[in-house]
Amino acid sequence: MASSLEPFLQYIDKNARHFVRRLAYAVAIPSVSGDAEHRPQVLRMSEWLVNQLNQLDVTTKPVDMGTHVLDGQELPYPPVILGRIGDDPKKKTVLIYGHYDVQPAEKSDGWDTDPFQLIEDEQTGRLIGRGASDDKGPILGWLNVIEAHKALGLDLPVNLRFCFEGLEESGSDGLDDLIQSEVAKGSAGWFAGVDCVCISDNYWLNARTPCLTYGLRGLVYFKLTVTGPARDLHSGGFGRMVYEPMTDLISLMGKLVAPDGTILIPGVDDMVPSADAEERQLYEKLDYSLKDVQEAVGASTTVSDDKATVLMGRMRMPSLSLHGIEGAFSGAGAKTVIPASVSGKFSLRYDRPPQTPENIEALVVKHVETEFAKLNSKNKMTIENMGGGRPWAADYKHWNYEAARRATEVIYKRTPDLIREGGSIPVTLTFAESLGVNVLLLPMGRGDDGAHSTNEKLDRSNFIEGSKLLGIYLYEVAAANA
Repeated sequence: MASSLEPFLQYIDKNARHFVRRLAYAVAIPSVSGDAEHRPQVLRMSEWLVNQLNQLDVTTKPVDMGTHVLDGQELPYPPVILGRIGDDPKKKTVLIYGHYDVQPAEKSDGWDTDPFQLIEDEQTGRLIGRGASDDKGPILGWLNVIEAHKALGLDLPVNLRFCFEGLEESGSDGLDDLIQSEVAKGSAGWFAGVDCVCISDNYWLNARTPCLTYGLRGLVYFKLTVTGPARDLHSGGFGRMVYEPMTDLISLMGKLVAPDGTILIPGVDDMVPSADAEERQLYEKLDYSLKDVQEAVGASTTVSDDKATVLMGRMRMPSLSLHGIEGAFSGAGAKTVIPASVSGKFSLRYDRPPQTPENIEALVVKHVETEFAKLNSKNKMTIENMGGGRPWAADYKHWNYEAARRATEVIYKRTPDLIREGGSIPVTLTFAESLGVNVLLLPMGRGDDGAHSTNEKLDRSNFIEGSKLLGIYLYEVAAANA
């Protein structure tokens, strides 16, 4: 390992407080991409991030992505920030992806503290705040690495390219086209000469064992709408007189998935062959238990007492989740309204062929239409595909993964688990197919971070040790035999 390793590690430790303060500043910017009212804050976050990168001698180009309509308003898309530092032809070039937007969060959702004020719990070491783990902490981890090298007068062991977007939590509109257009420019494009990609937008399986992720499930997201009367009605005046959209919607939503997770749409589960004994053993060997699930969710609610079955539900099998109902009364108190139109949101995650977005959508639409016809309702029903992403899998024997494995062993003194993840990061497949290089998912956070949930956190130790991990990974990439 390079002689600069020890000074780099010491710098990260000595400047931990400074790094946490920078993360606190980032968390304080409520860059919620899915809310029109917060769009100025997303743009503010992009400007702040560009400024931080420029101070570290990273050349940047905020790419104007045009405009779109959100909540009835025409708004500018958040820019995609492209960056570069280093052009040594003798060095490998690593492309880093991350996103600077976050999920919505309100204290009234159940947060113990203001979600946009980073709180450091001195007893647990947790850094609590929206975006701390997903994905501002990991992005700033890369900045920590660059700052350390700049401050110490050290050359980075590789050339770095960056692609930071501000719309990941809301569909990544236009990102695939941008990546493909840059690749098409060849040597004039921002991604010219990239040897591998590293993404830190995922998590350990549990709270103790680091991992490397080599596979992600695909996603299809649906909006199911039932419309009836021309306006909302009073239940005292019209209850049991008219077909109610909410009644129809609840009935349809109840025909999608069983309480034990079994998908009730004919043909979906049937696409996945049963796991043989050898494959089941792969899940049995992972350092993960039912207790880990229970600790992560805060309750004993696993759908099975069999570890392999539970893990396959996350990594291998399709899953369908109900997310919410739009248009229904949800405020405090009692309101006796019959909503005129309601929409149910649900998504279906899937793992591998023959499951595709197209054949899954066909099965979902057919099933919903069939079940709605059985209701003999006079209401109108529509179903809309709101988008999603395809599954992805990488070669975990590639030198990129070997470099990450060795770096993990240096920092955490143990070999990381190799896992497939239940979530979806559509851009992963776009990078792999467009660039034709290996893509690595190298997590910073733990399995109990609660990304997208209330009280999202990033453990201080994971932020600091994770910053070291990202730096050592770059040295291991430089040393790898490509």
